[in-house]
Amino acid sequence: MNDRQKTSAGEAVDEADGVGYLPIAEHGLIGDLRTAALVGTDGRIAWFCAPRFDSPSIFGSLLDAGNGGHWQISPVEDIAKRQQYYFPDTNILMTRMLTENGIVEIQDFMPIREEGDPRHRQRLVRRVVSVRGSSRIRTVVAPRMNYGRDPHKVETQPHGVRFTSDALDISLQANVTLRVEGQDAGGEFDLAEGQSALFVLETNRPSRAEPAVDLVDTRAAEELFRSTVRFWRQWLSQSTYTGRWREMVHRSALTLKLLTHEPTGAIVAAPTLGLPEQLGGERNWDYRYVWIRDAAFSLHALLRLGFTREAQAFISWLTSCLRGVQDGEHGPLRVLYSIDGDAELPEHVLDHWAGYRGSAPVRVGNGAAGQLQLDIYGELFDSVYLFNKYGGGISHDSWMDLCAILDWLLEHWDSPDAGIWETRAGQQRHTYSRLMCWVAVERMIRMARQRGLPGDLGRWMSERDKIYHQIMEQGWNAREQTFVQRLSGDAGQPPECILDASLLVMPMVKFLSPDDPRFRSTVRAIGENLVTDSLVFRYDPEVSPDGLDGTEGTFSICSFWWVEALARTGQIEAARVALEKMFTYANHLGLYAEQIGLTGEHLGNFPQAFTHLALISAATSLDDFMG
Repeated sequence: MNDRQKTSAGEAVDEADGVGYLPIAEHGLIGDLRTAALVGTDGRIAWFCAPRFDSPSIFGSLLDAGNGGHWQISPVEDIAKRQQYYFPDTNILMTRMLTENGIVEIQDFMPIREEGDPRHRQRLVRRVVSVRGSSRIRTVVAPRMNYGRDPHKVETQPHGVRFTSDALDISLQANVTLRVEGQDAGGEFDLAEGQSALFVLETNRPSRAEPAVDLVDTRAAEELFRSTVRFWRQWLSQSTYTGRWREMVHRSALTLKLLTHEPTGAIVAAPTLGLPEQLGGERNWDYRYVWIRDAAFSLHALLRLGFTREAQAFISWLTSCLRGVQDGEHGPLRVLYSIDGDAELPEHVLDHWAGYRGSAPVRVGNGAAGQLQLDIYGELFDSVYLFNKYGGGISHDSWMDLCAILDWLLEHWDSPDAGIWETRAGQQRHTYSRLMCWVAVERMIRMARQRGLPGDLGRWMSERDKIYHQIMEQGWNAREQTFVQRLSGDAGQPPECILDASLLVMPMVKFLSPDDPRFRSTVRAIGENLVTDSLVFRYDPEVSPDGLDGTEGTFSICSFWWVEALARTGQIEAARVALEKMFTYANHLGLYAEQIGLTGEHLGNFPQAFTHLALISAATSLDDFMG
């Protein structure tokens, strides 16, 4: 393979430096509700941005094995087997490496002492334990600041090393000796059975004269470990879910919580950027932002499990985003925002990075921020409706904001848009967008009636009914007996028969009864054309070009929508089998990327909130149907 070789674990390795690309699924996620890190089964932190999810990366070898930066800990000798698991009911990751001479365990976590801790310090703790036998361990700490664009200085300190760039200061303390090697630091040390080594990395602003890091000792590390265990278990104990798939549902809930930015209440779509939907292809996006659609669905999933505090925090974040917003080219609501609520997220390319296994370009920012996607209004209003019903209820000011947004939507719902899948092939009249506009108006009517809130109900009901009839008349292909992706262009002309898995949600949002013959025949058509085993494609790019080259994998949220559609149409046994099959496509920790390839490989950004919230919805709904 010339300059590259394959390991037995399927890892592509660059022979020059021994750093390679694990499969996307061979990673676990840790975090502190401000940012997150991906840790591979090889003991390598391959992705870490600080101090926030959307900050430039410090370790980025996930997207450029040679130049991205990483932090490796592993035995020097050959590893026979690698394993990972989460410490029960927490987001503390345990990586185990089995050799002929013993077992080494790496415990990775970012300490969280309590909810809303005003004294929170961002630290990444790695504790290495020799569980059985004796092992020689090697560590290499190779940060590459600002996506590898900023130089840094490195110096030794009494208990470790310090890396300093213009924008960031990283202090690494250890109870083993580290030496400086060029831009990096590293060392080798021996651990007898039962012994451990400890590393604590802390990120600071360079304006601080000295980093506020505790002297490394085992008692302090144990206290951090125990307090973090206590935090995650106390949080998870709020769950009201007691159904059949508790382990998978709770892992998904813990993952959604990890994607929450606690200081603001924002919920990011994924902690990564640039992971490809097709290896070697151009479908590589930055998902470290707040998509209104994804966050609204996440709020819905968390409410179903009883996590009302997160819902309240997100509503507060959203309210702050809407304050003072003017109706621009794309209306009062944007598709996505930064964690701080900034709607300007220009997309640019990191052309000095090779991309995951050569999948370039690597994009930062997201051009979808400038698109019109009308469906986001329905998804948002539906979640606000659920929060108003099951959470703390919305305020007068929030209601007036919603009324103002609805006024805009009533004037623009019949516009072409980019749709839920954010295509770059020009605006179209998407059926799903109309469906969610109907949801937006219908939910506002419900809230007004339930609480006696002011609103122009006559106008609202009139427009709601216009949308309904348009979908039924122009979004239905009578010849093929299915709802389709786009509305017909001319009255009386049947729409083009382009299937779209997003239409599986019709009964979930109460637009149609699941027993309606039109929906049942749509389910059959999607099953025959977009479903392979339990995996579901969102649409066929060859039939419906989306403005991008290449193909993609099956879309995991659609696969869970398929489970729910089967259940709602009375196919309970088929739904249960499909759900169990989907569980087999999770990685070893119960995590999912955005997409699954036909050979089971994870594709796209990882882990993705969209997928985990759909898992929660499918599992809880199927539980209800099974009784």
